[in-house]
Amino acid sequence: MITTSRKSGNSFVIRVSREEMERVGVRPDEHVLVEIRPIEIRPKLTPRLEAVAKEIAARPETARAFARLADG
Repeated sequence: MITTSRKSGNSFVIRVSREEMERVGVRPDEHVLVEIRPIEIRPKLTPRLEAVAKEIAARPETARAFARLADG
């Protein structure tokens, strides 16, 4: 499950939906194991937008612009 942490006083709070808790059979006040790892979420492009992005990236002028950015 992916969720977002929030600050609450000196602690962090992680919300879990009721549906998810019921799905795994956890009741209120039960102990649970939580694994915490940061993740990076990237939006998925529509097929049309992905095709346009690939077309632009394949242009020679785009490659030169990226090279200039990489050189600083």
